[in-house]
Amino acid sequence: MFALKYLSRSLSLSTACLLTTSLCHAALAQGTLQGRDVTSSSGKKTVHVAHPADASSRSVKKTDRRKVTQVSAKDTESIAVRGTQVPGESVFSPSTREHSTAQVFRYSSQQLKETGQTNILAALSQLSAAVTSSPFGGMGSNGFNKTMQLRNLGADQTLMLVNGKRRHVDANFNYYQAGPNYGTDPADLSLIPVSAIDHVEIITEGASALYGQDAEAGAVNIVLKKDSKGGSINLQNSGFYAGDGQSFDGNADYGFALGHRGGYLNVAAQINNQLSTNRSGEYPGNLYFEGDPRNDTASKDVQRLAGNIRMLLETASVNMAYPVTDNWEVYNTSTFAHKDIIAPETYRAPSNDNVVRALHPNGMEPMWHAEEWDFQVNNGIRAHSFLGMQWDFFVNYGRNQQINHIVDTDNPTMGLDSPTSFYTGQFVSTELDAGFNSTKIIKTSFLPRPVNLSYGFDYRFDTYQVGKGDEASVENGGVPILDGPNAGKMASAGAVDKFGIPAAAGSILNRGIFDGHVNLDFYVTPKWEWTLGGHAVSYDDLGVHPSGSVGTRYNVSKNLAFRGNVNTGYRAPTLAEEGFFAETTFPTYRTAQLPVNSNWAKVLGATKLRGEQSRSYSIGVDATLLPNWTLTANLYRISINDRLYNSTQFGGTEVESLLSAAGLPNVLYAAYYGNPVNTVTNGGDVTTAYHLKTGHLGDFDFRFSLNIADSEISHHNATPATLQQLGLSSFNRTNAEYLLHSSPKNIENLTVVWHRGPFSARVQEQRFGSYTWVAAPSLTQAQWTYAKPSYITNLELGYDITKRWHIAGGAFNLGNHYPGKANAASRAALQNAFIYPNNSPYGFSGGMYYVKTAFQF
Repeated sequence: MFALKYLSRSLSLSTACLLTTSLCHAALAQGTLQGRDVTSSSGKKTVHVAHPADASSRSVKKTDRRKVTQVSAKDTESIAVRGTQVPGESVFSPSTREHSTAQVFRYSSQQLKETGQTNILAALSQLSAAVTSSPFGGMGSNGFNKTMQLRNLGADQTLMLVNGKRRHVDANFNYYQAGPNYGTDPADLSLIPVSAIDHVEIITEGASALYGQDAEAGAVNIVLKKDSKGGSINLQNSGFYAGDGQSFDGNADYGFALGHRGGYLNVAAQINNQLSTNRSGEYPGNLYFEGDPRNDTASKDVQRLAGNIRMLLETASVNMAYPVTDNWEVYNTSTFAHKDIIAPETYRAPSNDNVVRALHPNGMEPMWHAEEWDFQVNNGIRAHSFLGMQWDFFVNYGRNQQINHIVDTDNPTMGLDSPTSFYTGQFVSTELDAGFNSTKIIKTSFLPRPVNLSYGFDYRFDTYQVGKGDEASVENGGVPILDGPNAGKMASAGAVDKFGIPAAAGSILNRGIFDGHVNLDFYVTPKWEWTLGGHAVSYDDLGVHPSGSVGTRYNVSKNLAFRGNVNTGYRAPTLAEEGFFAETTFPTYRTAQLPVNSNWAKVLGATKLRGEQSRSYSIGVDATLLPNWTLTANLYRISINDRLYNSTQFGGTEVESLLSAAGLPNVLYAAYYGNPVNTVTNGGDVTTAYHLKTGHLGDFDFRFSLNIADSEISHHNATPATLQQLGLSSFNRTNAEYLLHSSPKNIENLTVVWHRGPFSARVQEQRFGSYTWVAAPSLTQAQWTYAKPSYITNLELGYDITKRWHIAGGAFNLGNHYPGKANAASRAALQNAFIYPNNSPYGFSGGMYYVKTAFQF
């Protein structure tokens, strides 16, 4: 039996025993009540205890396989900094162990709800200063999916997980040169019902060893509920102070018991109907040709580009486990999502030669209609003891499909015969992941505690499909401009604003991946824990890439511990980064995002993509300064060689000639993906929480978090000879600014939560540091907009009508703060459609109010 002398004071064992005597006897028999699944040497019994993320967590759940008991956080005096009796991870838990060599920040479903955000990434951006998730994703298809950045690195440099299993990436590639998610292809966690989530874990140090070598910035793990009874219904209505952007959100969940051995089935669903906002400026100049009297009376309030898009999102999930015997259980985790969006594109005035004026006499603002279908199914079998080990055999399949149309537009080269709506193509991304994980607890005579050996192997098969658009969206109909000063000349061919995908760009890419990993977690002394981990991954198109991790933690006392980690990693380019194609039309030319392996990109010097090689170093401290006051702090350095990013947007008549000769005519500007630079990110974070009990004044939770992450370019890779001959750079100062400074490098959050009887309140002050907005690649450095730091206040007031019925109202950006206006050159570059920087970390739509109600049953 394990000794109890290392049991944390963070759980009041005596109180827990009074609440559930049988559970405590079971826990005492196992020898531990620490923060993760712990398995006895027989491997047949598992005790789960979820520690709070900080001293403000409202509840601590304790469960064995047959019982569930909750203990209020007011019965816990502190957060333990000591490790568990048995170190390491268990294949039976979807969570990551806290208070170990890896840094884990855990946020409960209650904390997520308190933010007033119904989108998980938006909620995380209020809870963690290390997370940035702009409400406006960017222009064009960049705004289709929600993205987040961790520690100011790219959105796809964070590994996304659901119940500890890899989440498939989206089919949409954020190619447009605007916004903090530019040039990324991440997974979209907002496609999971918020009502399904038990808690969220952000793992920063050691994530590459635990979950995957591509977790360069860290990992985000969504852990779903596994309740066997009860549920909730949550309704919320919100809108912006300006009177637009109304949103209705409804989500619910319910749990069922399966069998008589502790099985569960938890189902959840969410529907969100979001109306659009508009903060565009008036159209500059004349709408009609010079001398037309309509110019004197026509309204110039015709642009709708700057704002949140119109969206309908429907999501559902199932999380189930059924113990077949005391030793074996089967499980299933499934998510489904459907999304419809309508997004306005760049307005074309009647004087624009891309407008067939007989069809659109007052000009046109093309509308992008996109539909997304997404699902992921994870099935598996877990064994408590098989060959003396725990086992998890799984098969995971995910698929994301994006179907695109452009409406209220035309193909000017088809004249009066032009359709006004076009199917422009589709993108499909899939991932099949099958394998096993195993855990072995090894007792030794020379170490103070048992050793945890975990290892596993999986095979992944990724595909990416680019589907062509209809003929009218790409063809040159041969009809010249019908009227106006340029009558008789040729306009650019294809659908305006989204040129369709031509047959030559259609493709199906695939990749096979073999991934083996091993982790060893052990104590060399009763207070000193070590973790050794490694991955060896073989890509059928990129070769074999090993990576490793070393982590250590020393528990000086029950109130103080120090950590250190060294990690290497490797992130392969996604298939979308290799194969995505898109074109945007202008009156006499087009711009294009070229597939890097296409002949079009190769004539401009493109070469086969390499994966990113990363190295990270960190040191940290966990401390309980007072019984109710905790502190976590880290310093880190993340170096990434051969950083994957988009090239400069090359332009000029020579570029047009080379692409035309390669079979892509009339494209004047083009870009492709590459490995242009090496970067180094230096940073640090601090998180502290204090719980104050005042008796008649109620309970207060004070939380503060700070993250500083400064990224710099340490090396530029050589520009291809073809581009050098044209006097072009593959990665210019503009691209460097997109990469390094499109998001704030420092964010601070100060939050106070108050509870007294049925009343509650949450107030938060957020500070966002400075950042840069480059409105267009054509702007010089002197014309960029440099945004100053901003302060945002968030507020929520709540009341419990009954123990099960809660109502609340609040505001995000209570003071209706807008970013400083962009300079004149930035506004002119996008015809005054954007008067504020569109990469503002808190958006540019002003204050948002909301009211909500929740009922538990």
